[in-house]
Amino acid sequence: MEGKKYGIQSVIVFVIAQIAWLTLVVLWVYLYLSNYIIVKRALLGLSIKILAGRINILVLIGGFFLLLMILGGMYFIFIFLAKQVDTTRAYDNFIANVTHELKSPLASIQLHLETLKKRNVEREKQSELIDLMLRDTERLRGLIDTILNISMIEQRKMVYNFEVYDIRETIIPVINEIASCVKLNTGRIEVEGMPEGKVLLDLDAFKIVVRNLVENAVKYSVGELRLIIKLYVKHNKFYLDFVDNGIGISPKDRKRIFNKFSRLESKNIPNVKGTGLGLYMVKEIVRGHRGKIDVWSEGEGKGSTFQVVFPLFKEKKAKKNTGK
Repeated sequence: MEGKKYGIQSVIVFVIAQIAWLTLVVLWVYLYLSNYIIVKRALLGLSIKILAGRINILVLIGGFFLLLMILGGMYFIFIFLAKQVDTTRAYDNFIANVTHELKSPLASIQLHLETLKKRNVEREKQSELIDLMLRDTERLRGLIDTILNISMIEQRKMVYNFEVYDIRETIIPVINEIASCVKLNTGRIEVEGMPEGKVLLDLDAFKIVVRNLVENAVKYSVGELRLIIKLYVKHNKFYLDFVDNGIGISPKDRKRIFNKFSRLESKNIPNVKGTGLGLYMVKEIVRGHRGKIDVWSEGEGKGSTFQVVFPLFKEKKAKKNTGK
């Protein structure tokens, strides 16, 4: 949709630029002819010379103005083409990454199935191989769900099942559960804070947000991960701060990190795999909940903080019946 919008705008600007260019050429031709006629009629008097001078100035100013319009139009078209090139490159990377993400678990499942078929595997080993295959199928399902969710978000067909949840009773246990599932052996994930309040959420979509942010911290960390999820309530809003000790984010990447297909490329972690859709989906889900997400970092190698904000649910007070 965004590319289509820029495409229509670029066509309009191009047409306007061409009209401005032709108009400029006509005016300059008129300027040349008028100067020729003025010189030829110089003997007719001073008044004609003054009038011609005024006309020449107006034509000159108009010519410069139209030239600026042409330059502005060409600049706009150049920016659009640059965006299209970046989008095409990002889309090609997305296709390559998705292909890799699909082939890897499929190859693993195929290898385990061939092992079970051709060899007399002990029961304990069979159970281990089945667990590995289930893990790979879950990975495939997650990737397919991500692509489908992005498609629904793009088409504005994402339907949220909103319900009111208590932060202490439901939200915090969900966050703890996701953190414990994603945690690596060398990792350390902590949840801090026990705020009170209620929020209006689609719980499944909320889980996607938390899981993506946790996995993002794990993916972009070097050495032993330390991730602190801080929960607190302030100004009738529910805050979740994901503070990690990862590779950090440069100022130029901070502006584009939530764009579709965008992935950080760092010399510290050259082999990070992914589709570039995780943070984009997080942003769209948070926006669908009337929330906000932001990120900041002190620089590369100094960790990052992703902050998600949801409005607190306010219960409407029942009106008291006043009898006469």
